[in-house]
Amino acid sequence: MKIAIVYGSTLGNTESAAFEIKKEFNLENIDVLNVSNTSPEKINEYDKLIFGTSTWGLGDLQDDWDAFDFSKLKIENKTVAIFGMGDSEVYAFTYCDSIAKLHKILKSKNANIVGYVSDKDYKYTKSESVVDGMFLGLALDNDNFEDLTESRIKKWVSEIKKHFI
Repeated sequence: MKIAIVYGSTLGNTESAAFEIKKEFNLENIDVLNVSNTSPEKINEYDKLIFGTSTWGLGDLQDDWDAFDFSKLKIENKTVAIFGMGDSEVYAFTYCDSIAKLHKILKSKNANIVGYVSDKDYKYTKSESVVDGMFLGLALDNDNFEDLTESRIKKWVSEIKKHFI
C-alpha cells in the first residue's frame, strides 16, 4: 500500500503540517510530496492520498495547486483526506475555503474522501469548507491558534488512520 501526503505551501505552514501528519501516522510507507514539483502521473502511483493546501486571498487555492493539472489525476475510488491552513481572524469570512475547492475537484474525480471534522471547537465567521457543521477536511490556523495544531493533527490522524492502513 503506497501512501502520499501531497501539499502546496507558500510560507511553510502547510509543509510543516504535512510532515507532522506523517510523523503522527508513524508508518514508513508514507511519502511527502510538494505539489510544485510533482506530476499527476506520480500522484497516480499511490493507493491512498492526503492533500494539503493553504487558503490565499479571499478563499483561493494555494498557487501551486492553482497551477496543477488536475485533468490527469486518476484517483477514482482511492481513499483521500484533505487538510488546510487558513487565518480564522483576518480572513474569518473565507476560513480554509481552499479545502472546499480541493474537495470539489477530488469528489468530481470520484475519490473516496474521509476525514471530515466537526466545526464546534473552531472560531471563524464563514467557510465554504463547512457543510452541515463539518469541515470537509482538517482545518488548521497557525496564524492565530498554532497551539492547537498538534492536538488537532493527532486527533484527526487517529480518526483517519483506519482508512489508510
